[in-house]
Amino acid sequence: MDYWVIWLILAVALGVAEILTLTTALGLLGGAALIASIAAGLGLPVPLQLVVFIAALGAGVTVVRPIAKRQLTMRQPRSQRFGIQALVGKPAYVLREVTGRDGRVRIGGEEWSARAYDETLVIPAGATVDVIEIEGATALVYPRE
Repeated sequence: MDYWVIWLILAVALGVAEILTLTTALGLLGGAALIASIAAGLGLPVPLQLVVFIAALGAGVTVVRPIAKRQLTMRQPRSQRFGIQALVGKPAYVLREVTGRDGRVRIGGEEWSARAYDETLVIPAGATVDVIEIEGATALVYPRE
């Protein structure tokens, strides 16, 4: 069997593996094997085929990989918080005095039971606070400065 066929089989196998894994590394190896297959088809000896393979792989890593990596990171959605975790960090309006034991706040139009994050604090009605944590149905809040 000719060496160009072996390189071509290797290139196809790596290309299929790249499609299944989407790592870009296997695609770069497959592309370098394809270029080495062309070099073997032109009649270069095996040591020069290996040099062509390594040079093509090096060029792919330095040129193609940063571009592919940048494109993949731009298309990934940002992680979004939802449910009660989306309330953490939001401002709230104190409806009834908040202490370390109880109180009421309005968070985004909804009324919540609340406690002061620092149990020694007493937050008066009408103050604006930040939601630090949600414990069950109770918001732990801290006054804005």
